[in-house]
Amino acid sequence: MKNTIKNLLTGIVALATVSCATHYKKRDITDAVMNEIYNEIKTPYKYGLVMVPTDNSYKMDCPSVFRKDGKWFMTYLIYDGRGYETWLAESNDLLNWKHLGKVMSFSKDESEWDVNQKAGYIALQDYSWGGSYEWKKYDGKYWMSYFGGNTTGYEAGVLSIGMAYTKESPTRPHEFKRLPKPVLTPKDTDVSFWDNSTMYKNSVIEDKERITGNKFIMYYNARGDSINPAKGAERIGMAVSNDMVNWKRYGKKALLNHHRGITGDAFIQRINDTWVMFYFGAFWTGWDQGAFNRFAVSNDLVNWKEWKGANLIESSEPYDNMFAHKSFVVKHDGVVYHFYCAVNKAEQRGIAVATSKDLGKSEVHFVAPPEKKKK
Repeated sequence: MKNTIKNLLTGIVALATVSCATHYKKRDITDAVMNEIYNEIKTPYKYGLVMVPTDNSYKMDCPSVFRKDGKWFMTYLIYDGRGYETWLAESNDLLNWKHLGKVMSFSKDESEWDVNQKAGYIALQDYSWGGSYEWKKYDGKYWMSYFGGNTTGYEAGVLSIGMAYTKESPTRPHEFKRLPKPVLTPKDTDVSFWDNSTMYKNSVIEDKERITGNKFIMYYNARGDSINPAKGAERIGMAVSNDMVNWKRYGKKALLNHHRGITGDAFIQRINDTWVMFYFGAFWTGWDQGAFNRFAVSNDLVNWKEWKGANLIESSEPYDNMFAHKSFVVKHDGVVYHFYCAVNKAEQRGIAVATSKDLGKSEVHFVAPPEKKKK
């Protein structure tokens, strides 16, 4: 009997120890911590373009990178004048990429709510800095969140957020299945002033500690303004879910808000006992400011302290001299790779990367820019 009780107590202690070990530490987000994170993630060496259109009839955007079976894969967007479709590419070294095919295409059925726009992003990826970057399953499926709509044009019309999934390998180009209706829209009854116009990029992670009381968190940016929604700012907020299907907004306030311009495209990593949100800003002080990548830090996934120092990525090269924005950042074999969308003044749009170590210069370039029409 004594041995039984002893073994039971030992088991309880061991279980408690394991349970406590899974709890994330909370650090005070001091200026020293902010500087520590900046020094860990900065990428001063621009390698250059790694993915570009083969002609000027389309543009590339919004890279998301994951690793599987010893290879790297990237989902990304292509805009061809009609709207966004989501594509897939692969690489052995994060620098040289090969196109594979589509994973979300324009719909044939014109009655579908997302017939002309399907801009997808990896959901439930391993967010450990320098970790596996594995695309994890839930309910036996790989999930993508996406924004979609039925209007043609660049991010045109009213855009809402949907969920897509597949039971097949995400390394093979094939059409993901989609839930029949959007999971968040700017017309929902629980919208706030900041997300009542249209919705954009979304990023889903697992809330392992249930800080929000839910299994999953979605960070998303949306445009809105209680006075004039068509001219409102973009801000980042969050929604939560327990099943990846039913989502509800978390709180009424935006998490990051610069009151004008764009604050968007959140991407979350767990770095040095802190949560780090990579995001981009644009036009905070005017349209001539351009677009640039920055970061914020949190110890609870809800309250974020913004970095006040230098931009992580900004325009500096001929291939990104209009915009340098939309982060996806990974650390592999001691090197940080910061993928971003590069746009030049000819409005050619491709995917570039900057690194923490000098890896040389890319030999990938945009094709000759389109000739300007004479007035």
